[in-house]
Amino acid sequence: MMAGANSSSSPVRVDLAGGWTDVGPYPGDFGGEVVNFAINLRVFALAGPDSGDSETHFEFPVPRGSGLGTSSAMNVALSALNSPDHLEDPVKLAEAAFVLESESGNYCGRQDQWASAVGGFNHLLFIGDSVERMPFEPMRSSMNWLKKHLVISFSGKSRNSGDMQESVWSRYSNGDQEVFSGLHKIRGAARVMAQGLQQDRRDMVVASLNQVCEGVDLIDKAIHDPFRDVVQPLIHSGSAVAWKALGAGGGGCSAILCSPTGREEVIQAIERAEWEIIDWDFEDKGVMIHD
Repeated sequence: MMAGANSSSSPVRVDLAGGWTDVGPYPGDFGGEVVNFAINLRVFALAGPDSGDSETHFEFPVPRGSGLGTSSAMNVALSALNSPDHLEDPVKLAEAAFVLESESGNYCGRQDQWASAVGGFNHLLFIGDSVERMPFEPMRSSMNWLKKHLVISFSGKSRNSGDMQESVWSRYSNGDQEVFSGLHKIRGAARVMAQGLQQDRRDMVVASLNQVCEGVDLIDKAIHDPFRDVVQPLIHSGSAVAWKALGAGGGGCSAILCSPTGREEVIQAIERAEWEIIDWDFEDKGVMIHD
């Protein structure tokens, strides 16, 4: 990808644990918690002569609705293009992107914008409208293991995350106890994930992902339904040890954690399903301006 003058870019992200608890009323009612990391697929915002006119244009590395936070990455890149002086304070760009997305009428939390703005691994706490980035440094061995065994693929079915979120938050507002229980379980999984990655406790990473799946099925089984026919046989055979939908689910991307000897079978199953395997790596850099 060649980016000319007057352009910016921001990475998309993988949400490992805690997603959903940064959204809607939950951070104000209970406090949310998320672990995610940025990957080396970037959304570019192009303006001026390079885009051919005065409007901003965007280039996406994966389809929108993939569950990788492309909309938030777009808004972070746009915010940087509009306010390049804030580049040294990416938190301001994350908040500006959150406002842009909120004004569009989407249900959205803040984890995507923060991951895209600052890059790297993030352990985030959400209390009301405030965000705290916890000290967090996964062990290199944990990162190497994830890179080797975490397979990300796009199902070919995009979705609007707001549609999925509307159902969940409507039930939440009506006091649905299954939704409350599911969200609490998902939030608890984030702390387990953070500890597992920092201590190279792979059993804890697996337990966290399984806990996320249990919580997600409580809030809405439709989130994982498009993936089950492909993934569940892999879990039963032992080729995969854990998995989750990325983002709001109901389509888009999934992340499958392979067993030490299971990657080949996982890849074969994905190819039979005609899903697209996403080639990814960790991204330490957040939002950037390109001259």
